[in-house]
Amino acid sequence: MTKTKKKSGGLQLGTILALVIMCAFLAITNKNFYNPSNIMSILKQTAFNAFLATGMLLCLITAGIDLSVGANAVFCACLMGALKEAGVSSGFLLMLIAIVAGGVIGCVNGTLLTRLHLPHPFVSTLGMKNVLWGLALVVTGNKMINNFPNSVQFLGKQTIGGWGGGFPVGFIVILVLYIVMHIFLSKTALGRSIYCAGGNMEATRLSGINTANVLTFCYTLSGVMAALAGIYSIGRSGICNGANATQPYDTDAIAACIIGGASFTGGKGTMFGTMLGCLIIAVLRNGFTLLAIDSSVQNIVLGLVIILAVLMDVIRAQMEAKRRRLAAGK
Repeated sequence: MTKTKKKSGGLQLGTILALVIMCAFLAITNKNFYNPSNIMSILKQTAFNAFLATGMLLCLITAGIDLSVGANAVFCACLMGALKEAGVSSGFLLMLIAIVAGGVIGCVNGTLLTRLHLPHPFVSTLGMKNVLWGLALVVTGNKMINNFPNSVQFLGKQTIGGWGGGFPVGFIVILVLYIVMHIFLSKTALGRSIYCAGGNMEATRLSGINTANVLTFCYTLSGVMAALAGIYSIGRSGICNGANATQPYDTDAIAACIIGGASFTGGKGTMFGTMLGCLIIAVLRNGFTLLAIDSSVQNIVLGLVIILAVLMDVIRAQMEAKRRRLAAGK
C-alpha cells in the first residue's frame, strides 16, 4: 500500500468516525432520528447533493470550481416546466432537453476557462450562476410550475419496499453512479488525466495530454450532473421554482467534496469520500430540522462547517508540503 493510499484511508476513517459521532449525538438528543421514515428522508436529501457533488468533485480535482451547479439544476428544472406549459407532454423529451441544456451550460463554463482564457473558473461560473438565476425566473414567468409527467417525477419520487416509506430509487441510482465514477476515475486513461491535470497542469500538457479538452469534459459533466439533480428535485417537491437558484446548493456540494478529502489545490478526491461528505451534510441539515434550530443559527453553523473544511484542506496541504521538504532534505 502506498503512502498516498494510507493517507486517504486515514482521512476517510476520520470522516466515517465524524459521521458516526453525529448520528449518535442526534439519536441521543432526538428519539425520532432513527425513525425509518427519517432515515429515508436523509437518503433522499443526500441524493440531491450527491448529484451536484459528482461534477463538483471533478472540477475540484482539476484545481477548479463550479459555482453554477445549483443554479444550473434549478434552471434545467424550470426549463422543463416552461416546456411543459408550452405543450410538451413527453417526459422523456423534457428530461433529454434538460440534460442536453445542462451539458451545454457546463461546456460553456469549460470553454470560457480553456478557450477564452478567463483567469479562474470562479469568475466564469459565478457569472453563469447569476445568468442562470435570471433565466430560471424568465422562462417560468416568476411562478412555480407543477403537474409534471410521472416519468419526470420518477427519479425523485419512486421508492422500493415499505420500510420507512420505501427506499428511494434516486439513492440507488446515486450508488450505481458513484461506483461507475470510481471505476472511471481510477481505472481509465481520462480519469487518470483528470488527476494529473489537477496535480500539475503544465507537466500534464507537456506530457502530450490535451488539458483544455480534459477541463472542458469535467465542466460539461458537471453540467449534466446538475441537470440530473434538477430532474431529481422535481420528483421530490413536485414543482420547479426559479427563486430556488439562490439556495446554497453549490456550497453544500463543495463542502461535501472537501469534507470527503478533495482539495482546492487539485489532484485529490475520491467518490467514496465525497459520498461520506454528502451524508454528513444531509445528517447535519436533518439534525437542524429535528432539533428545531433557528434558520439564522443553521446558516452560522453551516458556514463554520465550510470554513472548517477549507481549514482542514489548508492544514493537510501544509503538512504534506512539510513532509516533502523533509524527505528531500534526507
